Amino acid sequence: MADRFRLTLAQLNPTVGDLAGNASLARDAWEAGRAADADLVALPEMFVTGYNTQDLVMKPAFHMAAIEEIRALARDCADGPALAIGGPWIEGTELFNAYFILKGGKIASTQLKHHLPNDAVFDEVRIFDAGPIGGPYSVGNTRIGSPICEDAWYDDVAETQAETGAELLLVPNGSPYHRGKYEVRLNHMIARTVETGLPLVYLNMVGGQDDQVFDGGSFVLNPGGKMAVQLPVLEQCIEHVDFERTDDGWRAVEGRFDRHPDTLEQDYRVMVTALRDYLAKSGFSKVLLGLSGGVDSAIVAVIAADAIGPENVRCVMLPSEYTSEHSLEDAKAVAERLGCRYDFVPIQQGRDAIAETLAPHFEGRDADLTEENIQSRLRGLLLMAMSNKFGEMLLTTGNKSEVAVGYATIYGDMAGGYNPIKDLYKTRVFDICRWRNANHRDWMKAPGGEVMPPRVISKPPSAELRADQKDSDSLPDYPVLDGILEILVDRDGSIADCVAEGYSAEDAAKVEHLVYVSEYKRFQSAPGARLSERAFWLDRRYPIVNRWREGRR
Repeated sequence: MADRFRLTLAQLNPTVGDLAGNASLARDAWEAGRAADADLVALPEMFVTGYNTQDLVMKPAFHMAAIEEIRALARDCADGPALAIGGPWIEGTELFNAYFILKGGKIASTQLKHHLPNDAVFDEVRIFDAGPIGGPYSVGNTRIGSPICEDAWYDDVAETQAETGAELLLVPNGSPYHRGKYEVRLNHMIARTVETGLPLVYLNMVGGQDDQVFDGGSFVLNPGGKMAVQLPVLEQCIEHVDFERTDDGWRAVEGRFDRHPDTLEQDYRVMVTALRDYLAKSGFSKVLLGLSGGVDSAIVAVIAADAIGPENVRCVMLPSEYTSEHSLEDAKAVAERLGCRYDFVPIQQGRDAIAETLAPHFEGRDADLTEENIQSRLRGLLLMAMSNKFGEMLLTTGNKSEVAVGYATIYGDMAGGYNPIKDLYKTRVFDICRWRNANHRDWMKAPGGEVMPPRVISKPPSAELRADQKDSDSLPDYPVLDGILEILVDRDGSIADCVAEGYSAEDAAKVEHLVYVSEYKRFQSAPGARLSERAFWLDRRYPIVNRWREGRR
């Protein structure tokens, strides 16, 4: 048996703050590893606390409780394989992101994260102290180095561990999804195997936390970057990986290989996962939403039904005199095809009462955006009342295009607890709708088939707050708007960059202005699933009050 090493990988879904629950998941994984005669059972970065903890981990009572949970795990898992798990660690006055190796009833080794990410959704420089680059630790018949997440994106930690005797690299991660992230991870890890000549295990967590979704996709590489094992994305799993000693050192035996879906499917599943876990981890089992007959609310209804089951989704149509017959028909058809509850709550009577109340104060003034916003805010009031009464979380339905330019009513259609499509541009909403109508997977809880009538996707978008209204009355057509937003927001580009790619300077300047003056709305908006590298919230932090405009002196 000296020429064999078995590693159990636990690609699991922790919950931030649930120390006992996360430790229980770790114990279950350890039991599975013990039953499989594993030498080491490994869990991801900061698993005992959940991730991303943000400032919570700096609270002394919290990080001390987490450390005690680690010590209890060591005692409980004394008789069997070693257990590797991430969590916080204190030395003197310094707080570290650490990886613990538990053996023989105690913490046998502690690895400290050296490179602290300080970009995108991460603020680890202000939360943790940087640990020194450490050497490998021993488990059974091998020596293992564990660069923690960001440590493996640089060459120094892995090379130091290889030079000081590591025979295998185990990289624990808390790496959230964005499009193309897997390829970035893979390229960095291949570089580490080439530089060190060692096999490498990349272990990631899964599950949603606020706006972030950790997508799993763990893998094992042999020296030179040859893939030996690839685990699924967005699924929990426990997998046993065998290593055999050769004349050239340890080599992973080829094993499970799950193919990963394309980005449309991954985006959709991330939105489903984000909503499912946000609800479950915050104590909600049911949702409701305003179903307008338009494409955005339709796809949110489908995402919700796929996440928690159609029986737990309430769709509410709140028509006014401007609501078209097509919208009435289409909203009802979506709810019926999904199998969701459908409530019909007209707003005309409430709107008339509000108009009568305000009439003396508005006398002599023409109707304008005020009256449109009253409709939206009345809908928000009614939906929030139903949310309160039935204990169902209200979902908002604004896409990234609308969120970017403020084409939404604060305290109206922006009211709610979560927005599954917050990082999905309108043009991609259409793509996602077509994809979902054509595809069904076993992880979807709603029916398959054409759950959204084609007319929902093909008709011109409209808020229907006045007669014959179209979104294009106020905004450039969505292909133009989204193209400009992709340059200004996702690439941090300029109006000149927009012009260079064929857009008019007038359109680009208008969109830039709308993006800046809408910051206060985004500051108060519901969280939503992060799909890109420039999602609104932690990825892009702008002042609310901002007079700068390109070209203005």
